Amino acid sequence: TGVSLDECPHPVPGVTYYTGNCFDKEFLAELLAKKFDGVVNFMCFNPPRGFENFYQLFLDNTDHYIFLSSCRVYADEEVPVKETSPRLWDVSKDEALLASTDYCIMKAQCEDMLWNSDYKNFTIVRPATTFSEMRYQLVTLEAKNTVGRAMKGKKVVVPIQAKDKPATLCWGGDVAQMIARLLFKPQAMREAYNVCSSESHTWGEIAEYYNKICGLEAVWVDKEDYLKILSPEMNLGVRWQLEYARMFNRITDNSKVLKYTGMKQEELMPLYEGLKSELENTKDFDAIKAIDYIKEWLNDFIKKS
Repeated sequence: TGVSLDECPHPVPGVTYYTGNCFDKEFLAELLAKKFDGVVNFMCFNPPRGFENFYQLFLDNTDHYIFLSSCRVYADEEVPVKETSPRLWDVSKDEALLASTDYCIMKAQCEDMLWNSDYKNFTIVRPATTFSEMRYQLVTLEAKNTVGRAMKGKKVVVPIQAKDKPATLCWGGDVAQMIARLLFKPQAMREAYNVCSSESHTWGEIAEYYNKICGLEAVWVDKEDYLKILSPEMNLGVRWQLEYARMFNRITDNSKVLKYTGMKQEELMPLYEGLKSELENTKDFDAIKAIDYIKEWLNDFIKKS
């Protein structure tokens, strides 16, 4: 069963689709009354205190609850990062960041609500940066400003301070396989897993991949110029994503998830081949425009909430 804010244009046989807003507790309660064996939750609770009103509803109505967190929670204190590595929420000295609802803080606070509960039927998964047909990242840029610009013959600016920083990008299909294999495993409950590849490349190397695959030309500029171009109002969230994520040394240890799922690193999709394969299947890139609308709708909804 899949639940989404928008209708599914291409249904998959064997999957039942519901269109609805899971932040509506009445809708969610009616849905969870079906007593699913497992629930994988991709919802983004911002501010995090909203999670207090939801996680018990999920955990009381399923045998296995998987909460989607992120490798963004990790500080830049260990390489490679593993599940026990320090989180920004625990070690950062940036008071503005700690007082914010930035993604890395919000996800860590939601994690803590689960850890501090008496429930045992949950698993926390932390994906690294994940790419697929609708997501093509380069530092903090997403599809419409990477491949989208390449398809229009336009260049893209990227911060030179991130050029030599290692990053982990993982194909969405591999992440889905990892999550699926963690479901219903008793030993996976009340545990956290990095669901990602251990392959890493610098952002400079990743930019070269895009250039070879789709002709994207990167122009490396100072990060302050980059931030002014990306966010003229100098939004702190944009800066934090760059300085507290994409400029970190993101090499990831995935040995724990490989052990418990029986998967092997050599079976995972290599980055270059994955990007090439996804881009070859991207026939109509106009669909990327829908992402902007969805982001605007979500931001408006969060403010009203």
